Amino acid sequence: MAKKRKPPSIKGDPRIHDPHFKGPIVNRSCTDVLCCMIFILFIIAYILLGLVAWVNGDPRRVAYPTDSQGHFCGQKGTPNENKPILFYFNLLSCTSPSVVVNLQCPTRQICVSKCPEKFLTYMEIQFMYRKDRNDWTYYSQFCKSALLKPAKTLTQVLLDDDCPTAIFPSKPYLQRCFPDFSTKNGTLTVGNKTVFEDGSGKTRNAVELRAAANGINKVLDARAIGVKVFEDYATTWYWILVGLTIAMLLSWMFVILLRFTAGFLFWLFTFGVIGIIAYGIWHCYREYSNLQGQPNSHLTVFHIGIQTDISMYFQLKQTWFAFMIILCILEVFIILMLIFLRDRIRISIALLKEGSKAIGYIPTTLIYPVLTFIFLSICISYWAVIAVYLATSGVPIYKVIAPEGQCKHENKTCNPEIFNTTEIAKACPGAQCRFAFYGGKSLYHQYITAFQIFNLFVFLWLINFVIALGQCALAGAFASYYWALKKPDDIPPYPLFTAFGRAIRYHTGSLAFGSLILAVVQMFRLILEYLDKRLKQAQNNISKFLKCCLRCCFWCLEKAVKFLNRNAYVMIAIYGKNFCRSARDAFNLLMRNILKVAVMDRVTDFVLILGKILVAGCIGVLAFLLFTERLPMIIVGPTSLNYYWVPLLTVMIGSYLIAHGFFSVYAMCIETIFICFCEDLERNDGSTEKPYFITPTLHGILNKKQLVPQKQKE
Repeated sequence: MAKKRKPPSIKGDPRIHDPHFKGPIVNRSCTDVLCCMIFILFIIAYILLGLVAWVNGDPRRVAYPTDSQGHFCGQKGTPNENKPILFYFNLLSCTSPSVVVNLQCPTRQICVSKCPEKFLTYMEIQFMYRKDRNDWTYYSQFCKSALLKPAKTLTQVLLDDDCPTAIFPSKPYLQRCFPDFSTKNGTLTVGNKTVFEDGSGKTRNAVELRAAANGINKVLDARAIGVKVFEDYATTWYWILVGLTIAMLLSWMFVILLRFTAGFLFWLFTFGVIGIIAYGIWHCYREYSNLQGQPNSHLTVFHIGIQTDISMYFQLKQTWFAFMIILCILEVFIILMLIFLRDRIRISIALLKEGSKAIGYIPTTLIYPVLTFIFLSICISYWAVIAVYLATSGVPIYKVIAPEGQCKHENKTCNPEIFNTTEIAKACPGAQCRFAFYGGKSLYHQYITAFQIFNLFVFLWLINFVIALGQCALAGAFASYYWALKKPDDIPPYPLFTAFGRAIRYHTGSLAFGSLILAVVQMFRLILEYLDKRLKQAQNNISKFLKCCLRCCFWCLEKAVKFLNRNAYVMIAIYGKNFCRSARDAFNLLMRNILKVAVMDRVTDFVLILGKILVAGCIGVLAFLLFTERLPMIIVGPTSLNYYWVPLLTVMIGSYLIAHGFFSVYAMCIETIFICFCEDLERNDGSTEKPYFITPTLHGILNKKQLVPQKQKE
């Protein structure tokens, strides 16, 4: 009789010595209560911040354009109710370096009911007014205030900024008057003219106006594309929904088929990679042999030095020889890994099959990603709304703007009512007091930036908490499956609902603790990215190197924290301990099985990524054939699409996200079963008193490793 393998004795760990353990602990107590209270306080503060932002903010400031006085164009109940469009007095001044954000140019902006439709200058109107006053009536609607007649001289008009010196044909877009550009015989025109008077005695052409409105015209150019994309979505929405539904069914089928084909898929693609590398070795050897007999075959990298033409290096024997050596080392490494880790690979494949079986017994777990999606949508929407309300809080703030950008008082705050009587107007001729943004001097307005940072931090915390809640609930459900001795008879009723309730009732603090750590790391990464963007022009080689090192370190730290958190949530779902103890137990357990962890993670990731690509690729091929009208004999799809790639990419990305939702459940299932599997090996010895909870498939693999002789089970 073979000697029984004794489980390792871990002092002070009652889990190993409890002979009555039958699955997730039922009698629990609340864990990490302090963190739970802090989390609740942060949520209350987040709600209060939303209320304060809602009282002080005004999202209409985003929806409506704002004139130079800070008044909304088109807002009901105001003098501008019937004037929904913003008009620029002198759009040519938008080439000035003092152009500010949100289309704020150093020129007066007023609200109008419609855009100009013809060319007119103020001097022309003065001459035409003597014969026909109707032209002045048309022109005066683009002036700051109603003037009875054009009595002022051009100099006085420019000084008082009452009227534009010229108007030209324009069209409204984004509630703003933009030049009506068109192309005639390859020449850019405005209102069918290539040149026009700017009202100040100069002749301008359409190219100059185009340069002045270059940034705005990028939006104009996108207008036609936007309309066509909308038309394509309106035509293909039904087929997009059909494609996403098929993606959901394919994902379900793939999870089921993994139960029977996981090993086949893994070995098929593993040998495929080996074959591709072998072909690369042969190709490198052939190129090396062909260059062997050429006259310049003795040349090396040191002879030709650094070349901008990379193809020069492919003319060297040394290059192909180096490639061949690298590929040979990679090939040998993969083959040795397969030889020495073949047993652990077989265990990983068996775990993949076991995961499919578990999901088959608890199919409600495949619906849980929908609940996670709803929670995440709520968090994202709340964060976006608060961000908008905070950004639009305050009163209009006016700043000094100099057309030439050479005034020392530029960007100082000012009062438009008395600006012309101040010293700034005298010191900087041509300077203007224009609306810049919304702000204030109250305590609330001074801390708007801090509130935005708080909004972002709590958003990250909530997002990670929602994900942690899903992982803990799924882990509890799959742990109930594993620790059922007779499957599926011993699986408790409603395992997912029960695990979700336990996680909310007892372990909100622990989940909040883990998600807080991850949120802090992510916040540091975002701050680092923000500083990188702000200081990009002032960076030298050393700072760039340090920045890359920090980004790499924080990326690795985030991945490590996510991995440890996920395994800690599994331990919390099973044993009901606090976060730190669960993380410690999970870490120690994984370190005692480090090779199994490494192989299992890689095999699982490989198969699941393959599944995502397979689902998205299959749907993408079908969508391509349908949207390009290549299946007319089988099915008639949408015709006359402007851009077939718009619905195609939508279907492919949507299919990938659906597959990711399904396979995230699968990945959590595998990880939970693996941890339970490692615990099972340490807790039990396969005897009648301490039987293994593993299934016969895994048991058979372990028998071949002589860990548990079959006769001990009898």
